[in-house]
Amino acid sequence: MSSLVKNIVRFCLFILVQVFVLDQVPPLHHLAVPYLYFLFILWLPFKMGRRTQMILAFALGFALDCFTKTYGLHAAPCVFIAYMRPFLINLLISQEGTESNYQEPSAKSMGFTPYFTYIFILTVVHHSILFFLQLLQTGGFFYFIMKIIISTALSLGLIFLTELLFTRKQRFRTNTV
Repeated sequence: MSSLVKNIVRFCLFILVQVFVLDQVPPLHHLAVPYLYFLFILWLPFKMGRRTQMILAFALGFALDCFTKTYGLHAAPCVFIAYMRPFLINLLISQEGTESNYQEPSAKSMGFTPYFTYIFILTVVHHSILFFLQLLQTGGFFYFIMKIIISTALSLGLIFLTELLFTRKQRFRTNTV
């Protein structure tokens, strides 16, 4: 399957799972909100340009905003993590190593510790921005911090469950041209 088709299918699946499954879980919606849709941004190929990543992140966030009728609430954190993503990847892995030998971030391509750090930092940043924007409408500071902590833990669990259930084939490229 080509990279374009694979990413289109991922985009649609993440939006559908978020809107029709995760957003329908009633007991968790007061303090813990399960978010998985932004994993699409984290799984984008290494070689994709920053401008393209940010456009796709805006499209992802805006699509979710259209379904949930919260225009701009999800688009803003998605664009921000897409902007931060290349900086974080450059900090965590060597330029000439993994990035040229694998197509996209994963525990196999980056190593478990750098991949967990990558996922953890961008999840915390995404949730912090999202809940800060919600805090401007309602809630207090303690509620804001607890929501970030609990939702981040829940989202990280969902991300690792997704990684275990849907293994991505990572091919090691020996001759890159």
